[in-house]
Amino acid sequence: MSDIRNERNQNGTMDTPKRELLMNLDRLHTTELGIVRIRRNLQLNVEDVISWCKQQIADHDSNVIRKGKNWYVSIGNCELTVNANSYTVITAHRKK
Repeated sequence: MSDIRNERNQNGTMDTPKRELLMNLDRLHTTELGIVRIRRNLQLNVEDVISWCKQQIADHDSNVIRKGKNWYVSIGNCELTVNANSYTVITAHRKK
């Protein structure tokens, strides 16, 4: 399965999937266990994990690709995994 990459087209506008994910940021959510997992994996000390994730996705430097049923958002030294159908943040990891 090929990756759909977040790149600018000839007009300088954003191509999908980042555009699609940004248009649906209000649907982004996770479970209680997801919050615990994201905080632990990224060593985050923030109260609102979903707001933090939204900020990372919306960041100009974030890169979004879609592989199968998930989006993978790379920003800085971390990667978020988001289910493309339910907009659930599944997990997050520090890049090695």
